Amino acid sequence: MSNMKVTATPATQPSSFFSHLRHRLPKDTGIFIVMVGIALIFEVAGWYVRDQSFLMNTNRLILIVLQVAIIGVIAVGVTQVIITTGIDLSSGSVIALTAVVAASLAQTSDSLSPMFPSLVNMPAVVPIGAGIGVGLLCGLVNGVLITRTGIPPFIATLGMMVSARGLAQYYTQGNPISFLSDGFTSIGQGAMPVIIFLVVALVFHIALKHTRYGKYVYAIGGNITSARVSGINVNKYLVIVYTIAGALSGLAGVVLAARVSSGQSSMGMSYELDAIAAAVIGGSSLMGGVGRITGTLIGAVILGLIKSGFTFVGVDAYVQDIIKGAIIVAAVSIDMHRNRKKR
Repeated sequence: MSNMKVTATPATQPSSFFSHLRHRLPKDTGIFIVMVGIALIFEVAGWYVRDQSFLMNTNRLILIVLQVAIIGVIAVGVTQVIITTGIDLSSGSVIALTAVVAASLAQTSDSLSPMFPSLVNMPAVVPIGAGIGVGLLCGLVNGVLITRTGIPPFIATLGMMVSARGLAQYYTQGNPISFLSDGFTSIGQGAMPVIIFLVVALVFHIALKHTRYGKYVYAIGGNITSARVSGINVNKYLVIVYTIAGALSGLAGVVLAARVSSGQSSMGMSYELDAIAAAVIGGSSLMGGVGRITGTLIGAVILGLIKSGFTFVGVDAYVQDIIKGAIIVAAVSIDMHRNRKKR
């Protein structure tokens, strides 16, 4: 009996191999495979329904990338909020407010009725800075409300969502703001929105992965009590996180206004839901402590593929919203199941 050897059976060897392989692969490999699978499904459906390619259409791919860029910039900020177990419902309305403020300061003398006749033909840096500044201020208010009054993030950002949209409508009286300068609109043309998104994603990927800021953000999301006991100024970093999310929403609003050469109070409708969906689909946990910018980037691309793919095959817009809602619920359910298994 003492000389007997225990050897792995054929049934356990494949399991061990796949477990080892799973740990060696990048963490976002699974969601990347899902993205490729969705793209291929729409490619096949395109040939079956419309007798043409979904992926080999340059104009369609450019449109997907541009849509992803705007949502992606917001989602980078939302991801950091979610990592801290928070939520930001205000980003879509903040986009509208920042877009109209930036547009009002980017008007040229060609405008028939400029909002500020004495401030036309301003350098592009002025409206860009003003728009981002307004977004930053909204995020700062969210952070202060949450940390100083104890209001849950859901309620605080819901209030900002309503208020920012109302401010945008009051600011414009419901009228679009047009005749914007070429210097301002240039940041929304061509590949600039995509470049801006990739730079933002890279900066915060590095910040979360290789800086004290990222370490503290994950610690707060993992266990806020332990974070406090270990000496982290939790309130300070929560304010920073929400301020960053607001500033990125402001940047997205500026880019959107530049892209369509107009500022309107109706901009950004439901963008906050798309940003949250991109983060959750990309692996961010609503329970906090888990999330990656690379995953969020892939999640944003998946949303873009789904939206464009359903439009391509002729699915009604209302049905698309139903399916998008189901995808969000499914992603959250998977996240909850995963967290239950960990516990």
